[in-house]
Amino acid sequence: MLGESPGQRSLFTVVYAIIAGNDCSRSVWCHIGDTSGRLHPVVAKVRSVVSGRHIVTVPKHPLRVAREARHWSIDALAKTTGLSRRTILRAEQGRGLNPSTRQLLCGVFDLSAEQLGLVLRRPSLASERLATSSSEMDDLSRRQFIRLASLAGTLLAVPPAEGDLDWERMHYFDNRGRQPDNQTLEQYVSLHGQLWRTFASPDSRLATFRMAQRQLHVLTGHLERSPGQMTHRRLCALVGDLLQLAGEIFFDSNQYAEAANCYASAASAGKEAGAFDLWACAITRHAFVHVYERQFGRAVPMLELAERLALRGDDSLSTRHWVNAVSAQALAGLGEVTACQRATTRAEQVEGLSGLVHNGGWLRFDSSRLAEERGACHVELRQPDLAEAALTAALNQGLSSRRRGIVLADLAMVGVQRRDQDQLSAYAAGAVSIARETRSGVVRRRLQALRPHLAPLIANARIRQLNAEIIDLGAAFSFP
Repeated sequence: MLGESPGQRSLFTVVYAIIAGNDCSRSVWCHIGDTSGRLHPVVAKVRSVVSGRHIVTVPKHPLRVAREARHWSIDALAKTTGLSRRTILRAEQGRGLNPSTRQLLCGVFDLSAEQLGLVLRRPSLASERLATSSSEMDDLSRRQFIRLASLAGTLLAVPPAEGDLDWERMHYFDNRGRQPDNQTLEQYVSLHGQLWRTFASPDSRLATFRMAQRQLHVLTGHLERSPGQMTHRRLCALVGDLLQLAGEIFFDSNQYAEAANCYASAASAGKEAGAFDLWACAITRHAFVHVYERQFGRAVPMLELAERLALRGDDSLSTRHWVNAVSAQALAGLGEVTACQRATTRAEQVEGLSGLVHNGGWLRFDSSRLAEERGACHVELRQPDLAEAALTAALNQGLSSRRRGIVLADLAMVGVQRRDQDQLSAYAAGAVSIARETRSGVVRRRLQALRPHLAPLIANARIRQLNAEIIDLGAAFSFP
């Protein structure tokens, strides 16, 4: 498998088993440990990231300690304070509360916000992971009925696929320990296509994640049974597909560490599958995390590798053009104007492709995205006139809500660069509205980038209102 040893394939399989949520025994983990029974370091790292509750012990939240000291259930505290059960759960998970809620809880317990743990601090990766695992993903592994309910809700949320999915066939191979045949593998491809379409709906994002995790469990089960070489590669490609979807969900929730882990694992799956386009797209997504965190120097070498891989892929697909579009943004962030222009020119060659140039899932780039990509580069290079022309052209296309929110936020930044308060407030207000509607962390992050520029303008009533609305978005998003 592209030079991988049997031991590496065993490690690869167990890593995917961890990501898929398999509740494996200690003996399974030690199977790829050393002779003393210690876990392989890669397995330990992935296991701690994906299922942190098995490794990290986190003390009870101070609010929960105070509540239990009075022998109050969550419902009892909710009745006493008039708060919702959900609000109390969020507080005990260390999530943000508004000032009036903090004051109310402090009054009930006669303790300070610090003593109750209600002063919000930046959470560690482990605590974020534990909060997610304990509140949502533990239920996923324990409640089979909820899985089925999520599946039903997910499939009802999207248009029907081309042709019906053969659920009976997939169920047969999923539950009888048999290796899937070609027809079943094609059914998996169709199922994954539905999940990518569902991802576009904000109300179905959690259901999509749950279903993707369940499907990862199925696929890793097949991998563990040592299929033949061709089936192994196809299963690895399917795993890489789902891991990129999971990464997108994490990325849109501003959980970049989790997204990067998914993308790195997806790249390994693409390599194992010998699928150069899938492999290149996973690396590009990983690099884009660095672009979004403004670590442009770290993104560029990853994108150079992705471009080399894409050139070995299917030249009828837009993979290499998308890589160049992301490279242009990274180079713009480094202030390399000429290199950015060259990358943009290579990305624009997508207009010369004919037919279907993407698969609507892990590859979605086509010529309709050029204007917004070009505009984002001009914003980064502080070229407001060029940026406005490109971004206005992008708005005239049929953009998804999330893409439209990003473009509006970029146009607001153009207003900042021009010191045009009317343009800034008008476009930012539109982006705030979309952020509320879609609950997109990506749009929210774009809006947060405006806030440092609002401080000198805060005397303006509209700017003060805009600043307050962006701050309010900060506590409105969480995942799952």
